[in-house]
Amino acid sequence: MDLVITRREVTVMSRRAIPIKLSDEERHTLERWVRSPSQEHRLVQRARIVLLADQGLSNQAIAQQIGIHEVQVCKWRRRFAAQRLDGLADQPRSGRPLRYGHEDRLRLIDTVVKPPEVESHWSTRSLAAEVGISKSHVQRLLKELDIKPHQVQEWLTSKDPDFMAKQADIVGLYLNPPENALVISVDERTQMLVREPVRPAKPVRAGTPERREFEYVRHGVQSLIAALLVHQGTVIGRVEPSHTRVEFIRFLEVIDAETPADKDLHIVLDNLQVHKTPEVRAWVTEHPRFHLHFTPTHASWLNQVEIWFSILGRRLLKRGIFTSKEDQARQIAAYIEKYNQTAHPFAWTSQGKVLMA
Repeated sequence: MDLVITRREVTVMSRRAIPIKLSDEERHTLERWVRSPSQEHRLVQRARIVLLADQGLSNQAIAQQIGIHEVQVCKWRRRFAAQRLDGLADQPRSGRPLRYGHEDRLRLIDTVVKPPEVESHWSTRSLAAEVGISKSHVQRLLKELDIKPHQVQEWLTSKDPDFMAKQADIVGLYLNPPENALVISVDERTQMLVREPVRPAKPVRAGTPERREFEYVRHGVQSLIAALLVHQGTVIGRVEPSHTRVEFIRFLEVIDAETPADKDLHIVLDNLQVHKTPEVRAWVTEHPRFHLHFTPTHASWLNQVEIWFSILGRRLLKRGIFTSKEDQARQIAAYIEKYNQTAHPFAWTSQGKVLMA
């Protein structure tokens, strides 16, 4: 490929190179710049140009040695000859001066970390009005600083005095189950809304997702009691109109009937009062193969059936269309049947080492 050179570049290169003679102090400064690992690359490159020029090298030879165009060599040789070391610095750029300075930046940070007087949190517009900075600049600064006043993270601390022991008990069941026993995770998904859109949805097509009208008809709510066989991955489920001790005991009877009679059953439960009523305790006493293990308070993440509830919500309940309570119960039963055909255990990785340390 032919190198295209402008008329100005030809004129510059045709001129005789300006001779450079450094003083000892200038040479020492330039050599220090070249050796410094923290110095800007562009300043190091300019210092090398001047040092080589001081050795009597031509512009062409310097350009070849450094790997830049000869025009750049000529420019910085000329700038140094006219202004010495000051000539190697960048000249002020043209354009409008900065509208907001460092003090404005600090004022924004100081304001955004404190809640506003009336509102719960800052918006970009309210923050811009408070600090006197444009909305677009506030957006840029917040993005640069990675500050997100519109977001909030929540957590819940368990104050259960037996947290460590309960956690160790349940994690031990998951990782080292007892011999001749099944570990079963049980919980309820309550307040499942049974709703039906008033008009049919418009199906998905290229460039357009499925579309639904927001208006719907409510057919009530109901609850799902589910049991996950932890080391098989299969699920037993039953839809009930409510979640009292009566429905819970009825579900325990279903588990009793659908599991091998010669195996002990270790049931993992949360601390819902329905699971601890005198009637439930009496039923468990009458069925000695049932052993109840309760998670620590505010530690539902230890109950593996919660993972399956999340899958059910995403795959069916969130976008499901249910014409009646019976229809929802049928669809959930069909989903469980299909799920069990390819079910496998969840890969439980938490060993409780951090919390138990």
